[in-house]
Amino acid sequence: MKLHELSPAPGAVKKRKRRGRGDGSGRGTTSGRGTKGQNARSGGGVRPGFEGGQMPIQRRLPKRGFKNIFKKQYAIVNLRDLSRFHEGDVVDEAALVKAGLVRGKRDGIKLLGQGAVEKPLTVRVHKVSQSAREKILQAGGKVEMV
Repeated sequence: MKLHELSPAPGAVKKRKRRGRGDGSGRGTTSGRGTKGQNARSGGGVRPGFEGGQMPIQRRLPKRGFKNIFKKQYAIVNLRDLSRFHEGDVVDEAALVKAGLVRGKRDGIKLLGQGAVEKPLTVRVHKVSQSAREKILQAGGKVEMV
């Protein structure tokens, strides 16, 4: 099979509707918009969430609690993820990103104590749980806060 022999399955590709191309096309005059009214006009229609003047669902539903817009979002890394590093390695933000353990926007990295560490590692992160700190120190490693 060659590239020029490739084609979609029969019936998989439909022709697009060419509207407003004269009465003979079957989609002329009103071009499938019906006759008159708000939706027939250019720029017509209603905004998303509009329910014809009825109180919209986002206003009918109760709101509860408080959403802190300044909350810090930490990337979570567990001890079991650190097994890919070699003995004596420095595990910092750059190393975690390179290893694919951390990605996306974040305010820092937090290390949690799920799993175990057999090798002495130097860990430089923003936050560390108590159990993770103890396990790293038991393995002969160091924990440094950034």
